[in-house]
Amino acid sequence: MSIKTFAAKIFAKQVHQKNQKWIKNPIETQKKVFQQLIAAAKETQFGKDHHFSNITSFEDFTKNVPVRDYEQLKPYVERVVKGEEDILWRGKPLYLAKTSGTTSGAKYIPLTEESMPYHIQAARNAILSYINETGNADFVDGKMIFLQGSPILEDKNGVKLGRLSGIVAHFVPKYLQKNRMPSWETNCIEDWETKVNTIVDETIKEDMAVISGIPSWVQMYFEKLKEKANKPIGEIFKNFNLFIYGGVNYEPYRAKFENLIGRKVDSIELFPASEGFFAYQDSQKEKGMLLLLNAGIFYEFIKASEFYTDDPKRYTIGEVELGINYVLIISTNAGLWAYNIGDTVQFTSLKPYRIIVSGRIKHFISAFGEHVIAKEVESALQEATAGTTISVNEFTVAPQITPKEGLPYHEWFIEFENEPNDIEAFALKIDLAMRKQNVYYDDLIVGKVLRTIVISKVSKNGFQEYMKSIGKLGGQNKLPRLSDNRSIVEKLKRV
Repeated sequence: MSIKTFAAKIFAKQVHQKNQKWIKNPIETQKKVFQQLIAAAKETQFGKDHHFSNITSFEDFTKNVPVRDYEQLKPYVERVVKGEEDILWRGKPLYLAKTSGTTSGAKYIPLTEESMPYHIQAARNAILSYINETGNADFVDGKMIFLQGSPILEDKNGVKLGRLSGIVAHFVPKYLQKNRMPSWETNCIEDWETKVNTIVDETIKEDMAVISGIPSWVQMYFEKLKEKANKPIGEIFKNFNLFIYGGVNYEPYRAKFENLIGRKVDSIELFPASEGFFAYQDSQKEKGMLLLLNAGIFYEFIKASEFYTDDPKRYTIGEVELGINYVLIISTNAGLWAYNIGDTVQFTSLKPYRIIVSGRIKHFISAFGEHVIAKEVESALQEATAGTTISVNEFTVAPQITPKEGLPYHEWFIEFENEPNDIEAFALKIDLAMRKQNVYYDDLIVGKVLRTIVISKVSKNGFQEYMKSIGKLGGQNKLPRLSDNRSIVEKLKRV
């Protein structure tokens, strides 16, 4: 055992014991975070506009601070971007994280002196939790790769601007610098395809032990590696045993990854975003990710089924229930207040509080009142492929409301790695799995409002070409699993 491995195990145990203090006192922890946030922002422009000096309870907060999304908070954010101080949080932010908005173009999310350390700490603690539980720390001596955006930052009115993953690259601890790949120069390459090809060249002869990134883009990296070396990833990197991912559900990719690698590897799921680092997988045995209640973020939850009603109830951590689909609302030490990040979550455990990401509140299909969410389509596909040789590279789902003939249906656009022998039988398996999960969808099938799903095959690399065509190839960009209209699939048909 190396000195680094030994030290990692000791440190992992210390961090685990320290975390138990807030894990075992979740409600008190969130109350303390809430009070600290309100007190810190009283003299900001937002705090004055929303009477923070008079807020002493969560009830006061809900009366004074409405739930907002980015568009609704944008007037304040624009003042921050212009360089004004004390708008959403004290002073100026350290960074502005640039993200791709769906309706507003580029979004600028502030990262402050108070919030930035939690992004780094959470990523570190996810790995330490894995070490503490499994006792496996040998990977700390191997090379680690993080597929991420360029670390080159711009200046925006005295504040550094870049992608979150590129900003985080500046905070890699010194003890990991020698192990970390790719090189700084390669990380700065903007074109994703060029970047991945260069990463393949840099890493193919290295001892990669940990690989991290969004599954769809890591898959692209693996495919290029396998093609160049003409052998499985597990033979190229004999000590590769840990995959760290976030952004999308890994389950639809798992079978393909295991085929590419040639064996199973452990994985750690993360839930990071520019707005905050919300959760990480703290156990290989339990389902869900540990919600980080002491990380400068106060959480609220609104039932997704009630979100678009007038004045929906806002729940705090002590009021949530298992299995309910909630819209995640946050207030943070970066100056986001009652902010709707767009993600929906479900609790898998209340002791401790663990969640899964179930989808996006704007990404659903409810053309006929069925309200199908991402978790359901992913689970249905996983169930349909289980125990078969069928494997899927990528997929998305959209409603077909006005078919040329017959009843309307949900159309699944799937890029297969290994196709089913009988595409209609496979479609029926998916449909049955959907009906078991979603009673509204089942009622529509039984009532002959909808017919069973139709699968449209997408050509090899079709989704990559689509993402490239809209300027979102690589980085932290993700393909929506489903949408309530056909805007994505109509473009997909043209690539």
